[in-house]
Amino acid sequence: MERETDHHLLEASPAHPLHFDAWLEPHRSLSPRGFLYVMIFIAGVSFAAGFAFLLMGAWPVFGFFGLDVALIYYAFRRNFGDARAHETVQLSDDLLKIRKVDARGGVVAWGLKPYWSRVEIEDAGTDRDDEDDVTVRIRSHGRNLTVAHFLSPAEKREFGTALAAALQTHRQLRYRSGIQQV
Repeated sequence: MERETDHHLLEASPAHPLHFDAWLEPHRSLSPRGFLYVMIFIAGVSFAAGFAFLLMGAWPVFGFFGLDVALIYYAFRRNFGDARAHETVQLSDDLLKIRKVDARGGVVAWGLKPYWSRVEIEDAGTDRDDEDDVTVRIRSHGRNLTVAHFLSPAEKREFGTALAAALQTHRQLRYRSGIQQV
């Protein structure tokens, strides 16, 4: 398992077609328009409640309601910023490429030989919806790389199964009877 720091080396090459190409990103159920509506609602309720306290003479409470709105806004914006993180998994003729991009744009990439790569789907829990109990790992030469950690349990299973099938098909087509097919 080779860790690459220059992610340009792992870009798809036109000479090698992709047999598997996945773009994985965290799910966000709230759209930007929905965020606007939620913030308008929260600001409206906070302003009304704060104004009521202001009329009763408890003027410092009005400022705390404003602080609550600001903190909620910050939390949502931070959550949307974290949504920029993503992973790409690409299988070409001679390389399984995995790139992880964090929310700030930092890239870490790995290049693995497809023949030696194996996918493990660890489902330790009995509850099929427990997200912490499903892990997808790619094993190669005694090392593990966890992928798709931000997907739902069903999506992790589906992704792991699809990648394992693509690797198996690639091995069967490319390496028959120990002789490499070109």
